[in-house]
Amino acid sequence: MAERRDEIKDFSSTVTATSSLSNGTPKGADTQHESQDTRPLQNGLKYPQRFSFSAEPTLEDIRRLQAEFTDERDWNQFHQPRNLLLAMVGEVGEVSELFQWRGEVAEGLPGWTEAEREQLSHELSDVLIYLLELAEKCHVDLPQAVLKKMALNRLKYPASKVHGSAKKYTEYQD
Repeated sequence: MAERRDEIKDFSSTVTATSSLSNGTPKGADTQHESQDTRPLQNGLKYPQRFSFSAEPTLEDIRRLQAEFTDERDWNQFHQPRNLLLAMVGEVGEVSELFQWRGEVAEGLPGWTEAEREQLSHELSDVLIYLLELAEKCHVDLPQAVLKKMALNRLKYPASKVHGSAKKYTEYQD
């Protein structure tokens, strides 16, 4: 068990050491893809460069780490789907609270302090952890489910029909 904890600490240290808190891109990573952003201009304004996540940990790594964390504390008895869902909703509320009364917030969160960004990263992490644990308890392979859902969304929202519009798919005519 102690060896496993050391492995988790080493993994966590490696992720922390190789990631940049401000944008999540591994330090020293090739960011050439960012300069090749081909998104079109809108209203004469250029889109900001796309943000990208670090490659590790994977969703499966996070699921495994959380399962170990839960097992070590004998918390599975409390982590049933309904309880996990309600806990996740509570965490979403905590994320919402960070945005409350701020008006519209631009991408990249200009004007936020490092402490506010850190708090947001903690709350978003809580949401993700509960989501992954809920998916695990419901036996939903989340990465595969996302791929299937994105394929369905492409059918519901063909770019040729919906480009630049926020209408729901039921509002479009053939």
